[in-house]
Amino acid sequence: MEQQKQIITTLNIIDNIDLLPSEDKELLLQAIVASDLAYAPYSKFYVGAALRLTDGTIVKGSNQENAAYPLCLCAERVAIAAASNYNMGVTAIAVMARNPRAKLTKPVSPCGACRQVILETERRFQQKIRVILYGETGEVYVLDSANDLLPVSFDEKVL
Repeated sequence: MEQQKQIITTLNIIDNIDLLPSEDKELLLQAIVASDLAYAPYSKFYVGAALRLTDGTIVKGSNQENAAYPLCLCAERVAIAAASNYNMGVTAIAVMARNPRAKLTKPVSPCGACRQVILETERRFQQKIRVILYGETGEVYVLDSANDLLPVSFDEKVL
């Protein structure tokens, strides 16, 4: 027997960064600052991520490339690893990218591995993580939970 299941993800689209609530805008601006610390000599794709912890602390990360490409680190996972030093939940993550060769007018989205790690962090601390995505200009995407990024995920139930 074959069944179909419809999965619906809600994505809020904000026209520009200035229309975000102040806390979201502050976090996104910190992600932009973090992108300046990216080490991306090969791709020239500079990504910044900023997390807000449950106590309000902001932790940043940026992508770190390596000539051996599989060893590259994504900004989201760098920020989450840094946040692990605080041992507390994450309430929001903002991710942005810039490309000096072509201005990014659409929000960037985390890769599959980062989606899984963000979702694991959400589950670990039983705290929904608001996800804020941006390019260099234009619209901002906002999701209420990391689960909206990865509705069909790998989890502890299969282990």
